Amino acid sequence: MNVIIVGCGRVGGFLAGLMDAGGHQVTIIDLERAAFVHLPAEFKGTTLLGDGSDLDVLRHADAEKADAFLALTQGDNRNIMAGQIAKEIFRVKQVIAKINDPIRAQTYRAHGMSTFSRTTILGTLLEAILSGNTTVGEQLMRRVLEHEAEMSGDMAPARG
Repeated sequence: MNVIIVGCGRVGGFLAGLMDAGGHQVTIIDLERAAFVHLPAEFKGTTLLGDGSDLDVLRHADAEKADAFLALTQGDNRNIMAGQIAKEIFRVKQVIAKINDPIRAQTYRAHGMSTFSRTTILGTLLEAILSGNTTVGEQLMRRVLEHEAEMSGDMAPARG
């Protein structure tokens, strides 16, 4: 799969590393060169310095050939704009935008844009754990702990 990720913060860098390790073609875009420090040392994908909502930058990233586009910057507005450009202009089939505000995420989702809110995800996970919903909470936590163990070089995931 050909994936473009806008925003190389912790989430973007982590996802780029996972996708790259999974054999996917990954291009990650960020405004700041220093942000690429979030990528794993073995990252083989492409890094591109620039604004992920800029048409020229997206053309340079071959956005028209992308199978998936993820807007993961800190700014909701930038993510919404980048996602809309990818979807409407470059016709990327799978576009996902990180929207910190759960109400805005729901609003844009209702208008056809795939969004997620870390606030909603974390709140739902914690509620599931506290409610004793082991099928959801424990499975998600196990996967998170496995990823964290892999990143730290630990092969045995933490148990809890």
